[in-house]
Amino acid sequence: MSFTTLGLSPDLLKVLSDQNFTAPTLIQQTAIPAILNKKDVLGIAKTGSGKTASYVLPLLMNLQKAPKLKNRHVNVLVLVPTRELAGQVKEVFRTFSSGLSVPVKTLAVFGGISINPQMTALQGVNVLVATPGRLLELLDSNAVNLSLIETLVLDEADKMLNLGFKEEVDKIISLLPQNRQNILLSATLSADIRSIHQILLHDPLVIKIEGQEDSIDQINQVAYIVSDDKKGPFLRYLINHHEVQQVLIFASSVHTADAVVNKLRKNNFDAKAIHSKKSQGARKEALYLFKSGKLRILVATDLMGRGIDINQLPFVINYELPRSPKDYIHRIGRTGRAGSIGEAISLVSPDELHHFRVIEKKMGKQVEMIDSERVK
Repeated sequence: MSFTTLGLSPDLLKVLSDQNFTAPTLIQQTAIPAILNKKDVLGIAKTGSGKTASYVLPLLMNLQKAPKLKNRHVNVLVLVPTRELAGQVKEVFRTFSSGLSVPVKTLAVFGGISINPQMTALQGVNVLVATPGRLLELLDSNAVNLSLIETLVLDEADKMLNLGFKEEVDKIISLLPQNRQNILLSATLSADIRSIHQILLHDPLVIKIEGQEDSIDQINQVAYIVSDDKKGPFLRYLINHHEVQQVLIFASSVHTADAVVNKLRKNNFDAKAIHSKKSQGARKEALYLFKSGKLRILVATDLMGRGIDINQLPFVINYELPRSPKDYIHRIGRTGRAGSIGEAISLVSPDELHHFRVIEKKMGKQVEMIDSERVK
């Protein structure tokens, strides 16, 4: 199937071509025509399945015909759980709107930075991408008005609810007009998602894409048994031995992520950490440097790892195992994308062996296990 069959305008088709988007993903094939027709949509699909473009493209097209609103009123509200996702969604809107005949102004607002510049920037905004807490602060300051919202998008709704934003989301929804389009996107169809979808959506088109992101057939996996005190030196050995030019390393805590980076830098490896304790500026810089290939090693926690999507990332290393098999699959799924072969390496301490066997069982794959003492 081609994007030309989905009802998109020539301007958007040209931008897609310029950005080397050749064929729509499964969720885009179904969601784009429905959103163009202003139907409510519930999309269940994993990260990497093309969910963001599935709503950005049709909403941009609909905005070409939308009435001009009074200042500080916005047409589209996109609620997201993290500042990283807010920045990513904003960039997708800006990229695809670059060639449109009717300009569309998109703004991302989130906490952790001064609210005053965001208040000033709200003038003339068509699409507001916001984390719930910061949006409520802006509403309390009368910096934005939601009474004329035409479309509400809840992106990564499962994560938003898991992070405890339900009360804030409910308050925001109560301020919106009843007559609007609703789009709810989630990686899972949990009980919380079922509950909010029953309240929020009106006769929605339900799109469920099974297992798209979690396909790990393109990933070569290997695990090394190594004691905790030797993980640092062995990690550095692996990076040198495999001549790794770019690698995403996962740690299970902020403390460990910082410790790993400090050791790497002391041994002349170019590395940065990304986690919730870093400032917005530091996180944005680290992501930019890594995605643009200017940073060799990025060490991330699970929450921050969700925002890292690189088509040709060659290596992922689990310095520590995650709590759940699903998180393990999500981690290694950062590599082996867009038809490329990926390499996933796990450093497993003797205490983690049983947990790793559980991961293998849930994954349905047996991973080659090597004693690190026999490698060098």
